[in-house]
Amino acid sequence: MNAEIVTSGTELLLGETTDTNSTYIARALRDIGVNLYYKTSVGDNVERMALVLRQALERSDVVITTGGLGPTVDDVTREAVAQATGRPLVLYPECLAQIESIFARWGRAVGANNRRQAFLPADALVIPNPVGTAPGFIVETDHGTLISLPGVPREMERLLQDGVLPYLRKRMGEARVIIKARVLRTVGLGESLIDERIDAEMRSSNPTVGLAAHYGMVDIRITARAADEAEADAMIADMEAQVRAAIDETAIFGVGSDKLEDVTARLLAAAGVKLAVIESATGGEVANMLRSTREGHAAVTSALVVDSPEALSAALDLSPAKLAAFGWISEMVAAEAAARLLDTYQGGWGLAVLGDVGLPDDVYGRDSGQTFVVLATPDATIVRRYPYGGGGFLARAWVRARALDIVRRQALVRLALATAPGLAAQG
Repeated sequence: MNAEIVTSGTELLLGETTDTNSTYIARALRDIGVNLYYKTSVGDNVERMALVLRQALERSDVVITTGGLGPTVDDVTREAVAQATGRPLVLYPECLAQIESIFARWGRAVGANNRRQAFLPADALVIPNPVGTAPGFIVETDHGTLISLPGVPREMERLLQDGVLPYLRKRMGEARVIIKARVLRTVGLGESLIDERIDAEMRSSNPTVGLAAHYGMVDIRITARAADEAEADAMIADMEAQVRAAIDETAIFGVGSDKLEDVTARLLAAAGVKLAVIESATGGEVANMLRSTREGHAAVTSALVVDSPEALSAALDLSPAKLAAFGWISEMVAAEAAARLLDTYQGGWGLAVLGDVGLPDDVYGRDSGQTFVVLATPDATIVRRYPYGGGGFLARAWVRARALDIVRRQALVRLALATAPGLAAQG
């Protein structure tokens, strides 16, 4: 079964409202084995929406609309569906009774605008709305099926779960397939490098493998279609093993919705490590991300932010002459700053993130300068230089990811050394 989503609302086209409904519906359709090939947004115009719906019915078995079922004149989905399917709008007494019941609880009379919500295309299947006044409905035609849901996310989700998904499962019957996906979250490897290393896996048709790049991170999505969940899980597991063998497995920091800062904080806690951080390039963002978790809040013992050589010198008692000689944004100074943190907070690690990446709201501005990330531990000192360009917003995001990754990898080394003392620390 092939499906399409049509979202209604001029506010979507103006960028005033973010469409979260489509994401929710897409995942729900995926989980029951329905293919989703198109998604369209259309404004509050009856003729344009009717045209979009007719086009959608020509290429999709099921078209799901969200929005436009409210009581106001710009809620045009009912009229558009009626026009697209050649059916009149008729009063559904059970829908009106539901609306009147809700208004009675509010101590209000039903106005003419709210009565509009009880007029649906003739011969529609009503999807009752227990959490709102706008009923959903299903219109079956010779070309395909139109399903209309409210735009309020809470109402849409309820009607989708209670009415739409059971309807679709029944329609598909024994022919229903399962679509499952698993996301491997990576950091430290570029999208093009991963694409090159898993070229063979990317060519697979079932399961499929796709990439999605974020700031400093790349998600590898494995999607399988099968007759049941067990078969889909087995297909995904086999492909995941191939992907892990093809790339640097240590670059995979998590799965699904795992966040890099959460994983790093858990590893610090598991390794029994405390971390002191000083930042200029990222303005305290690395420490704040770690401290957003329970484990990270306990692990980060000190978080300093500096924005000038004078502030850096005062914070760590560094020689002004040395800062002047080498530059306060330099490998030498960053290494000494991390070492000073290590000495000051004995038994822990020192992380210095010093650089020039521009202002945080500078998305498309001047090229940023270079950043030095240094992690000092009792066992090793890891030094990295990142010459990120582009606006400050992008550069800061990349630096945050790299700094967290350095800490994460070294925590993995510490945990490995606890069970295999012969392992060498990663450089």
